[in-house]
Amino acid sequence: MSNRSRRRQQKRVAPLSNRISPNTGRIKFFSDEQLHSIHDATLQILETIGLSDAPQEAIRLIRDNGGKVTDSGRLTFPPNLVNEAISKLRKNFILHARVNDQSLDLSEYKVHTGTGGAAPMIADMSTHTFRQSVLDDLYDASRLVDKLDNIHFFARPMVANDMSTSIMLDINTAYASLVGTSKHVISSISAVSNVKTVHQLCSIIAGSDKNFFDKPFMSLNVNHVVPPLRFDTESCEVLIEASRFGFPVMVNTFGQMGASSPVTIAGCLVQTNAETLAGMVLAWLANKDVNAIYGARPMVTDLRTGGMAGGSGEQSLLTAAAVQLAQYYNFPNSTISGATDSKLPDNQAGYEKAINLTLAVQTGANLITQAAGTQAGLMATSLEAYVIDNEMLGAILSTGKQIEVNEETCSVEAIKKVVEGDGHFLGQAATFNRMSTDFVYPEVADRQAYDSWVANGKPNINSNAKTKVESILLEHKPNYIPKDCDTQIRKLFDIRIRI
Repeated sequence: MSNRSRRRQQKRVAPLSNRISPNTGRIKFFSDEQLHSIHDATLQILETIGLSDAPQEAIRLIRDNGGKVTDSGRLTFPPNLVNEAISKLRKNFILHARVNDQSLDLSEYKVHTGTGGAAPMIADMSTHTFRQSVLDDLYDASRLVDKLDNIHFFARPMVANDMSTSIMLDINTAYASLVGTSKHVISSISAVSNVKTVHQLCSIIAGSDKNFFDKPFMSLNVNHVVPPLRFDTESCEVLIEASRFGFPVMVNTFGQMGASSPVTIAGCLVQTNAETLAGMVLAWLANKDVNAIYGARPMVTDLRTGGMAGGSGEQSLLTAAAVQLAQYYNFPNSTISGATDSKLPDNQAGYEKAINLTLAVQTGANLITQAAGTQAGLMATSLEAYVIDNEMLGAILSTGKQIEVNEETCSVEAIKKVVEGDGHFLGQAATFNRMSTDFVYPEVADRQAYDSWVANGKPNINSNAKTKVESILLEHKPNYIPKDCDTQIRKLFDIRIRI
């Protein structure tokens, strides 16, 4: 059976139910007319301005389908090609995990939260100082996240600075992630020549090329554009090659509003949409059955300094607007939310993350990356914050539940019984039955009475989180790669993780 036939057969598989994800999409910021206007302006940019620095294969794909290269070397996209790709790109699919009930259903407004980023530093829990992150930190992060229920996927959160070559970095990043968690992994590839090698690693773990093609448990973040409207040539080549190898691809763009994109939300979205759709079209032309995720993630700039303001209220609005634009096309989508500017897990981090994540969840973003563990405007990762943010995410995700309204939940008979009886609902069967299903209880946040809190040493959320991180890393040492596969992998590749 050909790859295309297998992919078409996969389309007929019914999507998995996902017990850990709310189905939201309650908040909307644009009317249909406004979304049409943004789309029309996007088509105008792609047709009349285009993108510079396109690699030769991208030029060939677009030219063969009606596009042109201008006298100044910019690749332009005809509106009919863009609209055809939008209509034919896959709309509902699953990102697989190696444990079925951890797979991610990207249909409609289902929300999944995870890690992410390319932070060059990690926060030391004892000294509250930063140091360069290394490969062992990445493995520690993956096995910690493996035990945190409200972090649904593991996207590579930090850079292994101790890897000396691009192939060592790409192979060891994938390995450290896949060996430490059974959840869906999102990694990255820094050179087009490494795509085949990382695919070989995944196929060995899956048992065959076909097994990985049918249920790919790792997808790739690809940042194919450098705003404004310029391809990153190498990353664009990675996008095309990865699509052909059957990797699900996150087609990501990162314009900074007021710096590398216009200062208005509408203008920022038009440019970001053009950059994102350019990548979506290329991925589709490379493989008509590609699983491509629309990853527009514009960021707000602090115009006083030129730096990012990822924890601002304006950022939460911009993120939600970008998600609604993805939903206009019915695209599975990915966004960043939770990118606090605070350096450590403190009060500032709490309110900045909560504002942004709540709006992203209520808008119905499919994949929310950097939702846990990211500090200092994406520059550092905190293991302590993973535990705190996991608990925060449980509370925020619970706000996405649908409220049941029926004869049972309206509780007329229960109210009558209590009023005529004990005068409280604590002893009622319904209260007991729903105690463990309808409520989220904190483990590291403190709800003790004051006297008990004092008697127990006045713990706080940070000290409790630090204790939990230390306990998990001491006890949880998984190896999700079978021994025979691991032996084969270590013969083929220079794997630096020792387990």
